[in-house]
Amino acid sequence: MNDVIIQAQEWISALLTWFDETLLSYQTLAQLGTILLLWVFSLGLTRLLGYLFPHGLDRFDLYKRLKPQLAPLYDLIIWVILIMIVKAVADQQQVASYALNIATSLILAWVVIRLATGLIESREIARLIRSFAWVLAALNIVGWLSPLIDMLDGITFSLGQGQVSIYGVMTGILTMLALVWLALFVTAFLENWLRKVPAVNPSARVLLSKVARIVLIASAFLFAVSSVGIDLTVFAVFGGAIGVGLGFGLQKVVSNFISGVILLMDRSIKPGDVVEISGTYGRINKLAGRYTSVISRDGREHLIPNEDMVTQTVVNWTFSHRMVRRHLPVGISYKSNVDLAIELMIEAADEIPRILEDPAPRVLIKGFGDSAIDLELRMWIRDAKNGVSNVASEVYYKIWQKFNEKGVEFPYPQRDIHIMTGTKTDILPE
Repeated sequence: MNDVIIQAQEWISALLTWFDETLLSYQTLAQLGTILLLWVFSLGLTRLLGYLFPHGLDRFDLYKRLKPQLAPLYDLIIWVILIMIVKAVADQQQVASYALNIATSLILAWVVIRLATGLIESREIARLIRSFAWVLAALNIVGWLSPLIDMLDGITFSLGQGQVSIYGVMTGILTMLALVWLALFVTAFLENWLRKVPAVNPSARVLLSKVARIVLIASAFLFAVSSVGIDLTVFAVFGGAIGVGLGFGLQKVVSNFISGVILLMDRSIKPGDVVEISGTYGRINKLAGRYTSVISRDGREHLIPNEDMVTQTVVNWTFSHRMVRRHLPVGISYKSNVDLAIELMIEAADEIPRILEDPAPRVLIKGFGDSAIDLELRMWIRDAKNGVSNVASEVYYKIWQKFNEKGVEFPYPQRDIHIMTGTKTDILPE
């Protein structure tokens, strides 16, 4: 511990000496003032050019694609050009230009890093990587990176049977973050590739992508830990504790995860299937590790635990095939022509585009009720994901129109009332 304190004191002393001899000299302060003035001038020049040339190079397609990445760098590019011009003049007059050299290197490093991180979609991650990379570049440019690494590498502590330094922990964390990002990128590429392979069904596609993600992320973590110099056997007790915790405190979470794996392996449901469970009817949008996403016809997304999808009764309208038969009961009056009613019901079904011609719609006589002849129209559709009640409504409306046009009557409830006449004594004996 004393060695660490001594190294830190030496490093801080060297840092203060550098500030006193290099940064706080009159020549350096004058150069810093010049750099600041050039920065203000570059901002004004950028605004002036934007006012004089509002469209710039928009007529070139390549520039249009690169404009979002180049636009934030205009003032920096002008700034570094102005600094390089002043530096060239200073070199010609044999004037020291230490601060100008550092400023040029720092600005160019920022421009390069900004262009490189512009390819990252997440703005927060890009900003974090950009800041970290520029700090490392700045430390290297001013000559502080190597002493800082030596100091961090000298600060060690015991972990298990070995010694681990602060520098090793930091490099391990950075390595893990880079490898996890690479694993997620490879997994996304694998998912896109599997999506284009018609021979792989949706359930197998989701299962392969999730297994690949788990394996790659776990490998990244283990590789990062081993690169630090930590013996992996120290995680044996920790892993046992996690197992006990999972067994008692996370039963539902583990049950949902295992149920999700079962759903993917037995392929009972898959993304795109139309299912009905516990009164929820909709299309499966996503199979996650803990839940199944079902989007109903009204746009609401139901997150159903995977355990419920395994233990409860699930009606999968598209499990074996996409064809679904609908049964529409219709009652007609006893005075109506049954043959005409059957013909009109089939015509109504044939006029709806969503109803299949093969198998053709059929009408059955289901029975004779108290007030009506009970008929049933049976028809097939292939796109249950677009709804099954709406197509029934369309057919009912067509039947209503055709029955009214042809005089087919809908029944009304009929009751026979018998009125008994006679004296009071005949009805109610004393």
